[in-house]
Amino acid sequence: MRYLKLSGLEPLIITPESNFVNVGERTNVAGSKKFLRLIGEGNFTEALEIARNQVEGGAQILDVNMDDGLIDGKASMVKFLNLIASEPDIARIPIMIDSSRWEILEAGLQVVQGKSVVNSISLKEGEEEFIRQAKIIKRYGAAVIVMAFDEVSQADNYQRRIEIAERSYKILVDKVGFPPEDIIFDLNIFPVATGMEEHRRNAIDFIEATRWVRQNLPYVSVSGGVSNVSFSFRGNDAVREAMHSVFLYHAIKAGMNMGIVNPTMLEVYDEIPKDLLELVEDVILDRRDDAT
Repeated sequence: MRYLKLSGLEPLIITPESNFVNVGERTNVAGSKKFLRLIGEGNFTEALEIARNQVEGGAQILDVNMDDGLIDGKASMVKFLNLIASEPDIARIPIMIDSSRWEILEAGLQVVQGKSVVNSISLKEGEEEFIRQAKIIKRYGAAVIVMAFDEVSQADNYQRRIEIAERSYKILVDKVGFPPEDIIFDLNIFPVATGMEEHRRNAIDFIEATRWVRQNLPYVSVSGGVSNVSFSFRGNDAVREAMHSVFLYHAIKAGMNMGIVNPTMLEVYDEIPKDLLELVEDVILDRRDDAT
């Protein structure tokens, strides 16, 4: 069998028997105001403490993102990854180098310790650029997250998700020679219960597309940002926690095996009050006409 193998100072081998792999997201300037402030002030010592807390909190991969207009993303990424490498208790887990800018991803690849994950590339800029970036990532020996995005748009329904995933997979495996076990698809988790009819299948389409990808594209993994699904309920943590748990319960059964989740924003599925559970499942699984 071919398994996704990542590493910091210690290996992380993801097999079909592995539990869901939790990616820590607080070392992301877009996901944490505190982290952004510390990086902006040049206070890397305290920023490292956020990384350490993520590892202690159970993160198995550390997502690092420096995409903000007010900081030098490339310099900050290089400095932070170098500092992590000197902290064995943080460096033991693999790094996810996260940026929408290629030059930051490549700068991160040049200094990161171990076998990392690049987050992300897509067909958005066309096939030629996609292949060019994939070849460089392969040369550095990293795994890659591929977004369900092409020259037309982001995939926002079941059919588009599987079309883009299949096309990306064939290009990577057949044209680039990319190891299929090093491919991780992010199939776009979008909010549900927004009040808009066209959003009602956002969760179920992701879950069904995940099932298709895991059955039809050998050896790949599926990931995503779980908190997006409950975005309509900002400020209502009890409902959001229940939504994340229900979504993950069904997505993991369909084959989602890793993702960005804040562990403190998760309710145990079996402990969700029955009336709330029924309502949340109506929304996530689109079981009722009024579940928008």
